[in-house]
Amino acid sequence: MATAVSELAFDKEALKRKYAEERDKRLRKDGSAQYIRLETEFADLATDPYTPFVERAPLTDHVTFAFIGGGFAGLVVGARLKAAGVDDVRIIEKGGDFGGTWYWNRYPGAQCDTASMIYMPLLEETGHMPSEKYAHAPEIRDHCSRIGHHFGLYDKALFHTEVTGLEWNQADKLWTVRTNRGDAFTAKYIGMGTGPLHVAKLPGLPGIETFKGKSFHTSRWDYAYTGGNPEGAPLDRLGDKRVAVIGTGATAVQCVPHLARGAKELLVFQRTPSSVDVRANAPIDNEWFAEVAGEGWQRKWQDNFAANLGVGFPSEDLVNDGWTDLAKRMRANLREVPPSEWTPEKMMAAFEDADFAKMEQIRRRAEEVVADPDTAENLKAWYRQLCKRPCFHDEYLQAFNEPGTRLVDTGGQGVERITEKGVVANGVEYEVDCIVYASGFEVGTDYVSRSGFDVVGKDGLTLSEHWGDGMRTLHGNQMHGFPNAFMVQPAQAANFIANVPHNIVDHADTIAAVVAHMEAQGLDTVEPTEEAEQAWLEFLGTGPARALGSTECTPGYYNNEGAGWGDRERVFVGDPRGALAYWAHMAAWRSSGKFEGLEFG
Repeated sequence: MATAVSELAFDKEALKRKYAEERDKRLRKDGSAQYIRLETEFADLATDPYTPFVERAPLTDHVTFAFIGGGFAGLVVGARLKAAGVDDVRIIEKGGDFGGTWYWNRYPGAQCDTASMIYMPLLEETGHMPSEKYAHAPEIRDHCSRIGHHFGLYDKALFHTEVTGLEWNQADKLWTVRTNRGDAFTAKYIGMGTGPLHVAKLPGLPGIETFKGKSFHTSRWDYAYTGGNPEGAPLDRLGDKRVAVIGTGATAVQCVPHLARGAKELLVFQRTPSSVDVRANAPIDNEWFAEVAGEGWQRKWQDNFAANLGVGFPSEDLVNDGWTDLAKRMRANLREVPPSEWTPEKMMAAFEDADFAKMEQIRRRAEEVVADPDTAENLKAWYRQLCKRPCFHDEYLQAFNEPGTRLVDTGGQGVERITEKGVVANGVEYEVDCIVYASGFEVGTDYVSRSGFDVVGKDGLTLSEHWGDGMRTLHGNQMHGFPNAFMVQPAQAANFIANVPHNIVDHADTIAAVVAHMEAQGLDTVEPTEEAEQAWLEFLGTGPARALGSTECTPGYYNNEGAGWGDRERVFVGDPRGALAYWAHMAAWRSSGKFEGLEFG
């Protein structure tokens, strides 16, 4: 049974020292450069193993709206545009179908870590009820297909196609879209939703290309080798195999239990343990869902989740999970302080106290679940819960009780190198038949680099030049000098990372409103004024520093692998009033019909 937080006693100063010691052990001079892309060493790993490639002739036609990226962003924007009367929408996607990161992530156990009723977009519009509180990848992928069919987005979609260039033609007032398939078509509007989780990365380990056994990245899972399937069938071809997993982040937390059950022997190589709290996944009851799914139910649930992660005092917690738990603990501490005394220092103290208690509970859980005391100790996370992406799972810690599963803790140093026969860590070579790289995706790298193309706006201005001193937008979705161009991403907007699809839905509402206004008025161009863009940037600067990414945290993608963020990256913040205030601001901005800050032509 889990230990109640109220039963835990802890020394805050001792914990701070321990956190600092563990962080310092993991700092590396190479920072984010320690990773490489799949195609750098393994071009075959970057290909699509899921959908056959179909040859087609290059396109030179015209569409009203071209959207780059077929994940949630493209699907929701496409759906909102269709609802607004814009039928001529083309989505360009490098995968073989819609889904974005959910198209690629088919590893065993893949599931959302935010409640599916608020995570899966357009549930109300499509009439779908998630099967469980935290849906698994096949259901999410099916839902992406459902959205595509429901809104007719397959009609003009281009799959297995990567954009190589976007250029504005001032004379025609159109964008030219070029791709790796030889396409050169035009669009009145463009949208970009390439997302933060689509460029897979590998650890830049010496000898990584020399391994003679089987190796793959989790986003290109080889079921022909392991057996099983994305739907959860046993990995029945690993019964005589010794398998290594490199990485212990969110992906490993989900796939390790399946490997532990299937492999003869599983070695999990760990640099930094994840914090793994209770998941408590369960099926969603049909009758219960019918009662709660009234008109506007999903927006109500999404707003309630965001409210529960804020500093207010909402009267109910509809989602009621590990995400909202920490915020509730912090609010409980704040209740002991008169609102007139809510200084930044006292609010941080309330957060720290709640976090120390929660992390002590999570560390105690490792002791209670894992049979071997040394393994349990090495699975304890010594940092604040939000220093790294929090994990929740009901089988990960239990997997280390399997007789063939072994944790190889590297004391914060990571794997040293790869050999022909296996993995070297702590000066020991571990011979294995297969290496699974659970090393995640690029986060925080340059947008143009991640996207694979630059955007050329008016007068030849490129997006990389416009953002030379850091990201500049109005409301996080439009840029001065780039007419009829829209972005869908959290920064400089709500920046609500606990439920990214909520950000997407709001941006889609804004894009659809602006485009519908343009089409109704017969207008040709729209872009933010330079003054409005600058004013928004200055407004963003009135808020506190990045809540995530502190260099006091253990290294990870939240803090640029411990190096922190420079001036260019410090603008990757959200509305200083909070996510709910941003969404309320944008709803009023749209409904006014004035579209303040935009210049139409």
